[in-house]
Amino acid sequence: MNNPENPLPPFARPELGFPPLPEGARPARPRDAASLVLLRRRASGTWEVLLGRRAGKHRFLPNVYAFPGGRVDLSDKSDTHHKPLDKNTETRLLNHGCSLQAAQALGIAAARETWEETGLALGPLVSGSLRPDLSGLAYLCRAITPAQSPIRFHARFFVADAEAASGELGGSGELLDLGFRPLDEALALPLADITEFVLGQLKDLESLSQPARTAFWRYRSGRPVVSWED
Repeated sequence: MNNPENPLPPFARPELGFPPLPEGARPARPRDAASLVLLRRRASGTWEVLLGRRAGKHRFLPNVYAFPGGRVDLSDKSDTHHKPLDKNTETRLLNHGCSLQAAQALGIAAARETWEETGLALGPLVSGSLRPDLSGLAYLCRAITPAQSPIRFHARFFVADAEAASGELGGSGELLDLGFRPLDEALALPLADITEFVLGQLKDLESLSQPARTAFWRYRSGRPVVSWED
């Protein structure tokens, strides 16, 4: 959990840490990636969020809880069988350096990875393939993995209503112990700091529409820095 005197915890707790890069080595180039935060309302009016534990075989942050997501594939960039992003979400991504194709590919990757990892589909299944419906995705924030990580991502986080998804929780086995959890319960799990930060932002989320501002989480000298983008 966060220390009130140090609200931005390091990316890696001691058990998750990355060793320094070898002398003279260049940091890996961040690859585009997307995550989907699926939320549903509890009877009390508070949110539940879908998380799963990353399998121990993962090279990148094994055995921590995360939102479904992953890197953008070539197929995401060429997919024409999808319902596009809402204009507000699209515009925000365009304002933050994405091309139109890249913005749509990020949304497609978020929906595709969620379907593969959890069994929940945003959009119809046609001949066993997902045709993503991106219209309900709102852009929440973005983050770039620290330079000392051997695998780096420039990840965009989207949020969507779980009630819009069809299917039953299952997926490919990449995420274990899948389930919707109240935010306080989710915050007690083993988490990377960006996941913890996003969960903290959800506590103040009143609706699933596009937020007025989005966070940009990155690192300087191994320490997290957060700025806000309109």
